[in-house]
Parts: sequence; structure tokens; C-alpha cells
Amino acid sequence: MAQRLLGLGDNTVDTYVDRGLQFPGGNAVNVAVQARRLGAETGYLGCLGSDEAGELLKDALAQEGVDTTRCRIRPGSNARAFIGHDGQDRRFLRSERGVRGEWGTFDDADRAYIAGYDLVHSSIYSELGDALPVIRGAARRLSYDFSERWTDENLAATLPAVEIAFLSHPSASDVECRALLERCIGWGAGLVVATRGAKGALALASDRFHEQPASPASVVDTLGAGDGFIAACLLAILDGAGIAAALAAGAEQAAQVCGYHGGFGHGVAWTRTEAAVP
Repeated sequence: MAQRLLGLGDNTVDTYVDRGLQFPGGNAVNVAVQARRLGAETGYLGCLGSDEAGELLKDALAQEGVDTTRCRIRPGSNARAFIGHDGQDRRFLRSERGVRGEWGTFDDADRAYIAGYDLVHSSIYSELGDALPVIRGAARRLSYDFSERWTDENLAATLPAVEIAFLSHPSASDVECRALLERCIGWGAGLVVATRGAKGALALASDRFHEQPASPASVVDTLGAGDGFIAACLLAILDGAGIAAALAAGAEQAAQVCGYHGGFGHGVAWTRTEAAVP
């Protein structure tokens, strides 16, 4: 029986201003799509704009077989990130929040929908605010990605509600990274995973560290690679794999995502380059 994973939270349209392309994306969206491609039954619950960008996301999710039954469609612009490139390296120029945080109330139907999944994944970009405890109360299991926006303050405030935590810490030494993971476990996470770019990943659970090197990749675009890692790692955990096997699955999927443009493809032309300038 397929595992059921819900991406709940952020979405965006990743806009490559120097290449005239735009791609559907966002952590919660990318994890839902990647998990679907790995064989899970998945859904996405988030706030989509009523504009062309919102339609791009909705259509891409439908083509990928991700359920969007409980998505909110809000009047206004969808969230959008503007991205430039220096050779193969991307750099974020700026972003527009759009309607991403216009959640409204999570009603009984929302909570029942959330409870229907084996695991719910969200992120620090989701603008959930006071709704996170409501979601935690409905979800069977909750994972959360802090990306590189973690601080000791937001980790301490959020981790008591989180079972599986991900964060990015590519610049840290081994000693610094291990100390951070120990603090995260102390704040309440059951498992915490730090992705470290080319250095791979380091995880801590049940008083044991696990190291995972990055898998070899033919890099076309690294956007969404971390989300691919998260999706495969979570599905392996749901399947009962050990931490080492889950990390290895994550590294392999991250390498696969590096092989195409955007978080999961579906790129279309974008021509309004003047909007990328603040």
C-alpha cells in the first residue's frame, strides 16, 4: 500500500529572469511532487493566487497527480521568487509573498483531510503562524524544513511540535554542525537532518549521528535538490527503513533532481523581466 504524504505550506513560481523561464516550486510543493514520483499518494494544501502563476502551479500539480482538493485559491498574485545565475550557480534576487499566507481558518474538513495522510511536511516559508499547533494536532506525523532561515530562537519555538526536522548548514564545521543537531534534539525533535551541500548530510536520532556523502550528479540545476532529498528520506522512514538507508535514498533523489531545470520541471516562458528589478 502506497504511503500518503501531504505537502502543506509554501509555494512559489521560480522565475529565472536571465533565461526568460518560470517554474512551479516551493518546498512543500516540491516535496509533494517528488514523493509522488517516488510512488506515494500525495496532496498539496496551500494558498494559490488567482493569476497566471497560480494556474501554472495548479496545472503542474494536476499533471503530476498531486491532490489539491483543499487548496485555497485567493484573489491576487501568487508568490514568486526572482532568480539570477552566475554560470551554474543561482542567486536569489528578491521574492514576492503574494497570497501565500492568506490561510484563513483550518476547519473540520481541513483537519480531517490532514489526518488522512501518514505524514505532513511543511516549512519555514509557509507563513502558518498560529495555525501550526492546529496542524500538529491533526497530523499523524509532522516534518518541517527550516532551510537556511533557522535561528536558535525559531528552532526552540517550533521543534517541540516537530517530529522530523531538516535544516541547511553548508558552511559549518563538523563540530559546529553536531552541536547544532544536539541542540535541536534537546528542543524536542525526534530526528534532525542537516544538509550540507557538497559535504552531504548529517543526522542525529536516538543519541547516534549518521553521516551521508552527497551522491554523484550530472548537475543541470540544483534548485529543488534539497526538497528531493527530503521527499525520499521521508518516504524511506515511512517504509520503516533505518536512518542510514533513509539518508542514502535522500542523497540519490537529490542527485536525480539536479539533472533538470526547476524544482520538478514544467517550465514555461516568462518575459516580464522588468518586474525583477526592485
